[in-house]
Amino acid sequence: EDVFETLLKTFKALFINDLSRQADILALLPEVKCQYLELLTVEQKQSKVNSCNHQGQQHVFTPEEVLFNTLGFTVSRDQSSLVSAGTGVFVTKGFVPKGTVVSMYPGTVYRKHEPIFFQSLGNPFIFRCIDGVLIDGNDKGLSRSVYRSCSRRDQLGPFQMSDESWLTATPQNPLAVGQYVNNCSHEKAANVCYQEFDVPGHFPVELKQYLPNIVYSHDTESHLRCVVLVTLRDIKQGEELFSNYYTVVS
Repeated sequence: EDVFETLLKTFKALFINDLSRQADILALLPEVKCQYLELLTVEQKQSKVNSCNHQGQQHVFTPEEVLFNTLGFTVSRDQSSLVSAGTGVFVTKGFVPKGTVVSMYPGTVYRKHEPIFFQSLGNPFIFRCIDGVLIDGNDKGLSRSVYRSCSRRDQLGPFQMSDESWLTATPQNPLAVGQYVNNCSHEKAANVCYQEFDVPGHFPVELKQYLPNIVYSHDTESHLRCVVLVTLRDIKQGEELFSNYYTVVS
């Protein structure tokens, strides 16, 4: 429930911030359009000075600013503080209370029997869920191509069922950097754990464009699996996130 509410709150804020680009979707969802226009009006009244310029147009924030305004923090990739660990993920602004969704693990979702052999060769970004489901969070090479083709396969007219932008340096969902969180070590204790989350059937269709996961096999029977990272303690600005790969909460 908490995960669902956090994602809904964040994705709604990203959608409202991006409203000018959502015309095709909103044209097909008149009731939803009314809801978002009402939300936008309320928001603009609350922050008249900040969110409107002199012409009365909507001020557009960066996705990181939206995350900060919504959840009170931002996270981003940078050089890890661990020697030879490469990239890591840091809380770059704000404060994250214990028990908060701080990031998402993006990638293509494979069930046990599905072919992942070639994608898995030399690939450190494969996450194994408790039930054997795998998520390939590699944003390069074959993994990247597979994700993009699955994403385009599932697009319904103007409705994107997943977010491809995590494959770039500027993800439109700023939480989608979880595959770069390093494992804890003797010097660096874990401050986040993984939590599995199946996207419910009633998840708003207009917000699926921010989900950084896609199923490898198109099958309407099963819900999309997502994995989020949840904080084990309060985390302050400037701290790097460290996970324990063995603490998956289902």
